[in-house]
Amino acid sequence: RLWGWVPGCPPGPAPLSPVPAGRREAMAAVLLPSSLQDEATCSVCLELFKDPVSIECGHNFCRGCIAKSWQGLEADFPCPQCREVAQQRSFRPNRPLANMAEIIGQLVLRGTAEPQGLCPRHREALKLYCKDDQTTICVVCDRSREHRPHAVVPLDEASEEYKEKIQGRLDFLRKERQELLEFKVNDDQRTQELLKTIELERQKLLGEFEGLRQFLHEQEQLLLGQLEKMEKNVARRQNENITDLSRGISLLNKLVAELEEKVQQPTLQFLKDVMSIISRSDEVKCQKPVPVCTDMKMQICNFSLKTVVLEKVLRKFRGD
Repeated sequence: RLWGWVPGCPPGPAPLSPVPAGRREAMAAVLLPSSLQDEATCSVCLELFKDPVSIECGHNFCRGCIAKSWQGLEADFPCPQCREVAQQRSFRPNRPLANMAEIIGQLVLRGTAEPQGLCPRHREALKLYCKDDQTTICVVCDRSREHRPHAVVPLDEASEEYKEKIQGRLDFLRKERQELLEFKVNDDQRTQELLKTIELERQKLLGEFEGLRQFLHEQEQLLLGQLEKMEKNVARRQNENITDLSRGISLLNKLVAELEEKVQQPTLQFLKDVMSIISRSDEVKCQKPVPVCTDMKMQICNFSLKTVVLEKVLRKFRGD
């Protein structure tokens, strides 16, 4: 082992604790000798050295690890590895060991950059899903203090649960879309019929006023203007409804496509932001516009009564 170069202090005989299996497998991926891996591993945290220092007995530790181990001590500072006691709190930086640990860390990083589905912290397979943090974790994470009180389930169970939720939203949104499409078709038909009725009323009105054009010209123009206004209102309302319906249908189409694409994703990618897309789908509220004929039909009916009265007046005027 690389000890700090302390004159007259031979290295202690105690071996390092073994490197965790996940990290050893990761290091093996870059074909590093196990002895070299051990040399670059702190026996306290079992990780590659971070700012290594040598103490009086010759053993090496991360500066943070030895400082934490000696925290609160004022005398008799024991070595965490060989238990040899030092009278003074002293250690010196081990630059060669720091350089070696950095190089090995870079090699391990390169060798393990490709595998998917491994916990970046423990190099274990990601087999669980934490509902509280909405993230995938490994069995080591599950036993940690961080996730111990959380709701943790297997990946397959979490995937099925969220797929059922998304499927429910898909069914609802598809139904909403179908209702909007049917509403649009029916509203278009009713609108066309309404416009035809208006046109018939125009023709009827023009015919009734033919005999009275001289002295009823102003009244004729007034009523024509009212019809024209109603026609414009119907057309305007129709355009507004078409715009609103098209926007709602487009939104639903986009969200449905996004949800359908999400369901097809691999489990890890699918669970990555599954709650976000579910929340967005829950927020969609499609409101149907007021049908054009709802409030315009009464106006047209009221207008039609005027033509009936006009017919009676015209018959009386003609002496019919």
